[in-house]
Amino acid sequence: MDGANESTQGNFILLGFSDRPHLERILFVVILIAYLLTLVGNTTIILVSRLDSQLHSPMYFFLTHLSFLDLSFTSSSIPQLLYNLSGRDRTISYTGCAIQLFLFLALGGVECLLLAIMAYDRFVAVCKPLHYTVVMNPRLCVGLVSVAWGCGVANSLAMSPVTLHLPRCGRRRVDHFLCEMPALIRMACVNTAAIEGTVFVLAVGIVLTPLTFILVSYGYIVRAVLQIRSTSGRHKAFNTCGSHLTVVSLFYGNIIYMYMQPGNSSSQDQGKFLTLFYNIVTPLLNPLIYTLRNKEVKGALRRLLLGDREVGQD
Repeated sequence: MDGANESTQGNFILLGFSDRPHLERILFVVILIAYLLTLVGNTTIILVSRLDSQLHSPMYFFLTHLSFLDLSFTSSSIPQLLYNLSGRDRTISYTGCAIQLFLFLALGGVECLLLAIMAYDRFVAVCKPLHYTVVMNPRLCVGLVSVAWGCGVANSLAMSPVTLHLPRCGRRRVDHFLCEMPALIRMACVNTAAIEGTVFVLAVGIVLTPLTFILVSYGYIVRAVLQIRSTSGRHKAFNTCGSHLTVVSLFYGNIIYMYMQPGNSSSQDQGKFLTLFYNIVTPLLNPLIYTLRNKEVKGALRRLLLGDREVGQD
């Protein structure tokens, strides 16, 4: 009983990178710059997609939600990390830790499902182009996004309480820079095999099922693209889908490594740097991937920055 009561009281201490004090100042500067660029990049994607009428399509509707997710995901942990890196106070309240864990799991789950929805959008666009506007109608798009948000939140509601209420026998030091599930599971002073098994099953549903759907969708897309006789048509299709596939690779590579082995089996140091990559590098790269590889987004940016007249003259 004492251990269980202890698990819901007091503050936590986020150790972060305190075992590498020589790296903390460097990390602070690098992460601060990356965070600011992430805010600018994803906010730009949202504004461009909303303000330019030529981008009012299902693809950019989903991209707007992806950028909003990246903004929310990064902002749920990076400000706390910057605060910890800038001083000696590394504490976080129990409530703050619970909110951070909930947001981390919920937003991560939503992104898994949203990437699967975006793969379906590309599947319909490439494999059934004549029916695209009928199939991907506004009602369906809103419905799919709502389902993604609902499932992500439900997944977090299932995982967060189980993780937070594990007996810790007075342990308050979290060997991570945020209240992340594997780190909190490692703090438990009881056998966590059953919890890890439950997490694995839930991870299969929220991570591997959407990934399987994405891979199957792209299998059909590749087959359809190879049947296009026009070289320019094939290049355009691969270029459009390539951006999404790059984002999927970055996102799922980290997620699978971290959450399919949530307990002591994974290296704690590896886990910190992978989570940092997942938290800041991926959201930073997403806007670059979609703008550098996408002529429509680049054109919309020019129209908004230069005006229709200057773009037309070019």
